[in-house]
Amino acid sequence: QVQLVESGGGLVQAGGSLRLSCAASGRTFSSNAMGWFRQPPGKEREFVAAISWLGNRRLYADSVKGRFTISRDNAKNMVILQMNSLKPEDTAVYYCAAKSLALEAVTARPNDYFYWGQGTQVTVSS
Repeated sequence: QVQLVESGGGLVQAGGSLRLSCAASGRTFSSNAMGWFRQPPGKEREFVAAISWLGNRRLYADSVKGRFTISRDNAKNMVILQMNSLKPEDTAVYYCAAKSLALEAVTARPNDYFYWGQGTQVTVSS
């Protein structure tokens, strides 16, 4: 059974940092693009960041550029989201996602991703 499990969420004050991890099991994603998405309260799911299978291409939403960094450790089958300078508007449930086919290009569309985690809550207080 393929699983993506997020961890690292929590409550933090504005200006603080959090590090989200996504651990994959059931299959390897070392050749698959992976990404992070979030769903703020009362809003639709939105793109945050994504990384190519090789790690040489990264995409970021304009709202997080310069503050968030996505990385991956293919040996551990993990993807990381380092979030710095957090703002109250970053409050959301954060989801890890992976594409199903190997070597697909990295994209920002949620519908392009097949595997999804259950999400981890991030709350930023002002």
